[in-house]
Amino acid sequence: MTEDEEVSETTELIPVTEKRWNQLRELKAESQSYDELLGLLVQEHKRRRLTGSIGQEPKPEDGEPRVLIDE
Repeated sequence: MTEDEEVSETTELIPVTEKRWNQLRELKAESQSYDELLGLLVQEHKRRRLTGSIGQEPKPEDGEPRVLIDE
């Protein structure tokens, strides 16, 4: 069992508005867990922050379009 798998077994409650929950549901693929979705969103945020600091727009590695969530 990897560290990521161990963490995914822990259940935490994160309060979100109904609007935000609906946005997450729209982003989540049918076979994807919310843990996986949030992991990808965190990874994308880190990539954008890093590339923003050097003035480059990040490019998805897999060629899939990305959807931004308004904060």
